[in-house]
Amino acid sequence: MSDQPQMNTESLGVWSDPFGFEVERERAIAYAKATNDDNPRHVSGELAPPVFAIVPVFEGMIPPLFKVVPDSLIPFVVHGEQDMVFHRPIVPGMSLVSRAKVTGFASKSSGTTVSVKLETRTDGGDLVNEQWMVSFFRGYQAGETLGELAPAHTFPEELRAGALLAEVVQHVDEDQTFRYSKASGDPMPIHLDEEFAKSAGLPGIIAHGLCTMAFTSRAVVESAAGGDPARLKRLAVRFSKPVLPGQDVTTRIWDKGDGSVAFESTSSSGDVVIKDGLAEIGD
Repeated sequence: MSDQPQMNTESLGVWSDPFGFEVERERAIAYAKATNDDNPRHVSGELAPPVFAIVPVFEGMIPPLFKVVPDSLIPFVVHGEQDMVFHRPIVPGMSLVSRAKVTGFASKSSGTTVSVKLETRTDGGDLVNEQWMVSFFRGYQAGETLGELAPAHTFPEELRAGALLAEVVQHVDEDQTFRYSKASGDPMPIHLDEEFAKSAGLPGIIAHGLCTMAFTSRAVVESAAGGDPARLKRLAVRFSKPVLPGQDVTTRIWDKGDGSVAFESTSSSGDVVIKDGLAEIGD
C-alpha cells in the first residue's frame, strides 16, 4: 500500500457516546440455538450465553474504530482477537448501556493491530462486562506503537507436554452462518454470499469468528466449569484461520493450575483456527 493514510491519534482514548440495548429472552435463546449451545440455562432463556456479550455492542463498536483508522483501510481489516471479561451474566430483561473507545495501535511488519475497549453496564451503572476487540489491518504500516494495547493471553507452550483436561469436537452446520447472522446481527457478506467470499480471496462462505468463539465457550464451560456458565469470568481468543461450514472444530483444553485453562481449536482440515485461548473460571 503506497501513500499511507495517517491514524487520527486525537481520537485515541475518547469514549463514544453511550448506546443502549434491551435484552430480550427470545434473542438470547436464538443466539444459543445459532451457536449449537444446549446448556439448559441458555436454551431456557434464564441466562444469555457468554459470547452473547458481543450482540449489545456490535453496532456501536465500529464507528469509534474508524474515527482513528482511515476509512480507506476498511478492505484490509480482519478480526484478530476478542477478549471478554464477565462481571455478571447477561439476563433477559436487562437494559444495557455500552460505550467504546480505541485505546492504541501497534505497527508490525505485516500490518497494524488496533485495540478497541468496550464496556457494558446496566442502566443502573453496574458493570456487566468489559471486552477488547483487536482488529488487524493487513499491509498497513502505522509506523509506530501508541497508546494502550489489549491484554496479552499467550498460550504456555510447556502445557503441551502435560495431559489434556478435555478434547471437545463440535460440528459447524451447513446453515450455521445464516442462523448466526440473524441471531447476532452480523450481516457481513463473507459469511452469507459465496461469490462475495470468493471475490475476497476466501474459499467460500466462512463461519463468523465469534460463532467459533462461542463454540469454545461451550467446550470450556462443560469441561472446566462443571456446566455452569456463570463461573466463566474471562474468555480470550486469537483468530488464526477461517472455519468453513460442514467442518468439525476440535477444542483441546489444558488446566493451568491457577483457576484458568488454556485452549486451542483446530478444524477438520487440520488448521489451527483459534490460538492463545484463555479462560478464567470462578468458584
